[in-house]
Amino acid sequence: MPLLTEEGLLKALAAGKRGGVYFLFGDEEYLRDAAAARVIEAHLDPATRDFNLDQLTGDAASPETLGSVLNTPPLMAEWRVVVVRDAQGLAGSARTRELVEQVLERPVPGLALILVARIPSGSRAQFYERLKRKATAVEFAPLAAGDVPGWLLARAAADGVKLDAEAAQALAAAIGAELGVLVRELAKLREYVGERGRITASDVEAVVGRVPRQNRWAWFDMVGEGKLAEARRALPVLLDAGESGVGLVLGLGNQLLRLALVAAGGQRALEAELPPHQTWLARRLAQQARVWTLDALDAALADLARADRLLKSAPLSDLQVMEELLLRIEARRSVNHA
Repeated sequence: MPLLTEEGLLKALAAGKRGGVYFLFGDEEYLRDAAAARVIEAHLDPATRDFNLDQLTGDAASPETLGSVLNTPPLMAEWRVVVVRDAQGLAGSARTRELVEQVLERPVPGLALILVARIPSGSRAQFYERLKRKATAVEFAPLAAGDVPGWLLARAAADGVKLDAEAAQALAAAIGAELGVLVRELAKLREYVGERGRITASDVEAVVGRVPRQNRWAWFDMVGEGKLAEARRALPVLLDAGESGVGLVLGLGNQLLRLALVAAGGQRALEAELPPHQTWLARRLAQQARVWTLDALDAALADLARADRLLKSAPLSDLQVMEELLLRIEARRSVNHA
């Protein structure tokens, strides 16, 4: 069967899909573990959970132990759940692989087997490929940096609190893409704002305490809004915080291409192309696109390509190249608006 998305897995559970083998794999540990918890919750009643839940680790699960738990029937319940974490450890034993594959081919009545794994880099083991094809399989890849603010906005809304976009970006800039840490910090912020029910960038600074003075998303927005002199003043702070010229050129290129898409086809054209965790940006980018023409965006993208070449070949600092880039874009815009 085809790989499911996380949303697809939740829909299947809500529709009553139960039993068989669930293969939850990928490098995003927090989302993998959260999905495993949802599968367990869907199968087990709290009253009989302790009798019907076995949790093993792949490296420590002997064939005898695994075979025993897989063939133990539910007690006073419809379902029994066996969770094997670090299930990549099962791949090293032909006998444990065989036990899992037997359940894949002939599901055990009343059994849900959840395999939580991080597939070793570069592995082409057929064991994993069979699991992807025949199990209810979901890959949990790490979120891209640009997806983290949107993920935080959705998570906060699900928790019943309003998170400002600037606060989401500040939190993502401070913590990165470590979702487990982000969830803990979001819980602290929820408690901090209390009945106010709204988390601002100032709240993030007060609670997290390590928010960069400038983050890449706010800087891209400065350029998108045509605030090029302000963007030049912010450049040293951004570079001192660890950003690179090449990284900023790539990110800014993405921003300007999205503005060009709005300028050519409108906000709906952009919404159709944005990744799920970034659709919230459409309205903001549509507003920014109003200060640009397609010709100006085309020229700015050409200037970005030039800056990229300079960063990779010229004996200039990142600050020099990026300042020159912004000055070129500003000069063109000044001429066009004259």
